[in-house]
Amino acid sequence: MSAGPILSLRHYRDGLIAHSHEHPQLVFGLRGKLDFDVQGHGARVDRQGLMVVPAGAHHACASNAGSDCLVLDVPGEQWLREQLGEHAEASRRLLDQPVAVALDNRQQQLVDWLAASPVDDPLIARQGAVLLLASLNPTASGIVTPSHRLPYAAFDAYIEQHAAYPLQVADLARIAGLSSARLHARFTAESGMTPMDYIRQRRLLKARQLVVQTALPMGEIAAQVGYGSQSAFSAAMLRAFGCTPMGLRRESGDK
Repeated sequence: MSAGPILSLRHYRDGLIAHSHEHPQLVFGLRGKLDFDVQGHGARVDRQGLMVVPAGAHHACASNAGSDCLVLDVPGEQWLREQLGEHAEASRRLLDQPVAVALDNRQQQLVDWLAASPVDDPLIARQGAVLLLASLNPTASGIVTPSHRLPYAAFDAYIEQHAAYPLQVADLARIAGLSSARLHARFTAESGMTPMDYIRQRRLLKARQLVVQTALPMGEIAAQVGYGSQSAFSAAMLRAFGCTPMGLRRESGDK
């Protein structure tokens, strides 16, 4: 059982942290990039990303340029049962295996709200942890175990490589070895979004990275993530992040 606070804000630097602990941990990205390795499962956590670290899993992490994260240290099995009741099993399955998760906009809004709240308050920390875990549970009936989850890392790599080109559900279905209809059903059950929503989200996350971390012209970034029109690209970014691409670039320059 975790002896420290349930929720905490942490800043990671380039010094390598390598350890394990007896409780599960969820690391939500706020700013910067945090490179993770959990029992050979490599991932990078940035804004709108989450890394699940199971109990007892040896893990290492570091951030070259610094990373701010919201960390949820799950107190243990009894706490899950007491706080989540019938939903505890879904959370337990999520926490069983190392996995990187892309958050949707509503989940990220919850993370941001908690990061701006006094998480050292025990009531806010406890209720905030419950809300975070509940938001990560599948929205459809039926619980999907992590060992049988869709190959999101392979999806992400394919979308990253082909972001400038037309992408279809059939492309991801081929990677998963499923029919398009079956993939659609699995996707909505596991993530609460359609495969095309996921493709769109990954494209826009890549676009935000290019906007904030490079000086590339917006038209070129739009083309690199599959938008033929800069105005359509700008509108999509505004819907996803509440800010235009130029606004995001200005904000990153002010920090």
